[in-house]
Amino acid sequence: MEQAPIPPAAGPVSDEVAINNLMESCAAVRQELSKVIVGQEEVVEQLMTVLLARGHALLEGVPGLAKTLLISTLADCMHLGFKRVQFTPDLMPSDILGSEVLQDDPETGERRFKFVKGPIFTNIMLADEINRTPPKTQAALLEAMAEKRVSAGSEEFQLAPPFFVLATQNPVEQEGTYPLPEAQLDRFLYKIMVDYPVRDEEIAIVKQVSNDGGERPSAVMSQQQVLEAQNVVRRVVVPDAIVGYATDLIRATRIRQDSAPDFVKETVSWGAGPRASISLVVAAKVRAAINGRYHVGVDDIRAVAHPILRHRIITNFTAQAKGLTSDDIITQIIEATPAPGASA
Repeated sequence: MEQAPIPPAAGPVSDEVAINNLMESCAAVRQELSKVIVGQEEVVEQLMTVLLARGHALLEGVPGLAKTLLISTLADCMHLGFKRVQFTPDLMPSDILGSEVLQDDPETGERRFKFVKGPIFTNIMLADEINRTPPKTQAALLEAMAEKRVSAGSEEFQLAPPFFVLATQNPVEQEGTYPLPEAQLDRFLYKIMVDYPVRDEEIAIVKQVSNDGGERPSAVMSQQQVLEAQNVVRRVVVPDAIVGYATDLIRATRIRQDSAPDFVKETVSWGAGPRASISLVVAAKVRAAINGRYHVGVDDIRAVAHPILRHRIITNFTAQAKGLTSDDIITQIIEATPAPGASA
């Protein structure tokens, strides 16, 4: 694919200039994505938030919504390596991580084992239909996602940054699948829901694909710029009152906390842990930065609450009987938790 020239990294700049540059880079990425992906602006913003927050994402949507195309195109726009693995019931951990192969040394003639790296050694790994492979293979991703490294025998191999796992799930045809355990779900920063396009967007998609036309996206960010952006977003200011508000939202999901609302105690069997509090603040920082703001506000916290919490809140039979989803409960928690400066 033909790529536009990427300007070299400049010297040290102020936080304000860095955030302005980040906002412009993200706008350029969105512009390039729009050459291939029609609509899905919210999903695109959420994916960019995950990448800049050094997190991982779980995407859920029915087949045919261009999830794979979106992720591969995003990797192209950011000049990042991309590998796709189709998860199947017979997939083994070595198919993802790599394996030791017995080889002949051409100089000494001795036979020795050499580790051959698997597809996880890339920048963006798409784990397609991750719930269709057994827990043993799913668990192979845990160390890589948490520690950014792979252990093979007595050796450890570091994964070159930036590194992201973007996994997809199909909400239909659940027979013969292996739902991810809560411990592994918690490793994902976001759970992103990919919905059907609206009518006008679907018409545009049909025209674009059936005509086999359109521009090809170009790389508008380099790997180094992505790494610098990850550092910039961490410097976004979060007032103490906003940190307290984010913490209150997370604590409201825990049924054993006295501060939890009655409807949470009635409909939730398990709430979110401290990792969710950290994720909430970090994701809000990224959202503020890519929109050109230097500090986090209440709206940023509320905007990222659903993708942060929807896979960390476990509903019970009462919620299911009432037809309530985790998203419905999150909305109620946001409405019930007073914002900084508001009366209880």
